[in-house]
Amino acid sequence: MRQLVQNLRSGNLTVENVPAPLLRDQGILVQTRASLVSAGTERMMLELAKKSLIGKAKERPDLVRKVLDKLRRDGFLATFKTVRDKLDSDVPMGYSACGKVTEVGARAREFEVGQYVACAGAGYANHAEVNYVPRLLAVPVPEGVTPEAAAYSTVGTIALQGVRNADVRVGETVVVLGLGLIGQLTVQLLKASGCRVVGLDLAKARVELAAENGADLALVLDGDRTDKAVIGFTRGRGADAILITAATASNAPVEQAAELARDRARVVMVGVTGMHIPRTPYFKKELTFIVSRSYGPGRYDPQYEEHGHDYPAGYVRWTENRNIEAFLDLVAAGSVRPEVCTTHRFPVGDAEDAFDLILTNSQPHLGVVLTYPEESAENVAGQSQRISLVSSNGKKPTDKVGVSVVGAGGFARSVHLPTLAKLPNVSLRGIVDASGIAASSAGKKFGFAYCASDDGQVFDDNQTDAVILMTPHSQHADGICRALKAGKAVFVEKPLAINLEQVDQIRKTLESHPNRLMVGFNRRFSPLAKQLKEFIGGRGPLTVSYRCNAGPLPTDHWISDPAEGGRIIGEACHFFDFFAYLTDATPQTVSAAAPSTGSPDDAVVTVTYDDGSVCQLTYTTVGPASFSKERIEAFAGGCVGVLEDFRRLELHGGGKRARRRKTLQADKGHAAELEAFLDAVQEGQESPIQITSLLATTLTSLAALESMRCQRSVDLPELGGQ
Repeated sequence: MRQLVQNLRSGNLTVENVPAPLLRDQGILVQTRASLVSAGTERMMLELAKKSLIGKAKERPDLVRKVLDKLRRDGFLATFKTVRDKLDSDVPMGYSACGKVTEVGARAREFEVGQYVACAGAGYANHAEVNYVPRLLAVPVPEGVTPEAAAYSTVGTIALQGVRNADVRVGETVVVLGLGLIGQLTVQLLKASGCRVVGLDLAKARVELAAENGADLALVLDGDRTDKAVIGFTRGRGADAILITAATASNAPVEQAAELARDRARVVMVGVTGMHIPRTPYFKKELTFIVSRSYGPGRYDPQYEEHGHDYPAGYVRWTENRNIEAFLDLVAAGSVRPEVCTTHRFPVGDAEDAFDLILTNSQPHLGVVLTYPEESAENVAGQSQRISLVSSNGKKPTDKVGVSVVGAGGFARSVHLPTLAKLPNVSLRGIVDASGIAASSAGKKFGFAYCASDDGQVFDDNQTDAVILMTPHSQHADGICRALKAGKAVFVEKPLAINLEQVDQIRKTLESHPNRLMVGFNRRFSPLAKQLKEFIGGRGPLTVSYRCNAGPLPTDHWISDPAEGGRIIGEACHFFDFFAYLTDATPQTVSAAAPSTGSPDDAVVTVTYDDGSVCQLTYTTVGPASFSKERIEAFAGGCVGVLEDFRRLELHGGGKRARRRKTLQADKGHAAELEAFLDAVQEGQESPIQITSLLATTLTSLAALESMRCQRSVDLPELGGQ
């Protein structure tokens, strides 16, 4: 299918042929009929992407701080690669569209195939021929509303949420400052709400359009003359509310709002302008300043938007979904007419021309709509979920391992895919991601034979010998079992599984379909880790302390989703595997305590082993990002080894002077683990980490959670560990 994508490094836009998205349970597949180009928001995205690296840094100082923290921890090369790979990727464009439902997920049965829906959300309502849309980001289109008008729903809902934040009443005078797309719709919504509406802008044509569609007073901005005219229109009182819908770096709209406002008025920021609030005028009038958050309640909440957990109407009357409904109802009634804003229409194949118009401002424009061909549902359903990327006869060289990858996220692109592309014994077959853009972009960059959105493509590929899984944690067990049943060797990023049921599922599958299985426990493959083990090995039971200053995660990060098992399962398993590597022993008991930090992931975990070793993990999310992330101290037989961030190693004792090793860059063994696994596949050897060890590490993670829950030590046999 065709989709408009943007390269983050260059800012270039292209219409690409990418795999069609997959249907998921909590959403629908939609064949797009029209999508709206947001001349303000999407233009800003384009201009940012086209800036130099320094220009991008000035716009996003928050990301610069994260880069500097990573630089201190991991060194220049690792940081450079991460930033480079993040920028050298393609992202979807668009967030407001309308189309016809072609497939319905199991948890979205309120929709019907053939029904027209308005779709919202960046990453979902894309400029693409087919979109996957979660259920709460789609709303049925009322009878009589055209696809073009419905395509305005997201932008219209942004305007509606601004009006709600202004808390206007019938008869109040409201100023709309900025008459672009959102400003024009705001004027119409305010008029439908019974307000006296003033529209202000620098462009005469936009002022005239606002006057034709509801503004009681529409003026071209002209300094004090404008202020006097508006104050006169309000009978000398000033406006009850001012909605700033402009897009400018200037602070002038915020300053002018104070001049136009009455005492104790409301100023609502809907657009994007300078945000320095002058104290004196806002203080004297006791003005309320509100920043309106996009479409309404539910926005930026993954539980609402992605998983479909609605808010009860009795507590949250106007969610983003219900705001879209309200906007469409007004369109159906004729109270709001978004189509009057349309100045240009382009077929999706000419989308690059549409954005060129916006960037160059070669013609006056306002609403720019992309149109899509109307095809049968059968044609849409048949759109390829697999696309060839390189010419091939379908056969891999016999002396190479055919490797396919499922998951093309940031970690895959910056860590594993560059390694795979360099290995001489590897033939890259398919790369799969639920986002067709991600699969296509990574596939082209690293030289895969094909890309797809359906992982069944690689499981059915008889030229694929090994599958590498880099999917969300909750999907690991299912992917492992499907790959094993298809006769593939499997490398899965940690963790192996997130609960006992998944562990049992994997065990049973291995019994009936034995093959090589390895988890991405990379730290044991680090060069400095090997030196540490050589130094303390054979000196008797170990006492090991491992501190991980993990740092907090945003609440909307996918790992923060409870369905993914949490960070003890998802990351602490790394450190339990490292204990197993150092001790070469089997874990026996696990005792864990959770400090009262308020984080569900903080823990201190003590593990005993059958050789008498005792290892302790301190996993904390409350330390500063500027401090080192990982520190290991291993004691045995009068010796101690200290390894910090896999860059610095100190060895003391053993009848020798203290020895220190320091590398320029952190090497956590990512490349070595993949190479070892693929060598084993090629040579028919056992997996580099025994399955018994993988299972024991996974059970140790589960036992840590159980210990914290029941506040006692847990023997691994209780969980089936022996």
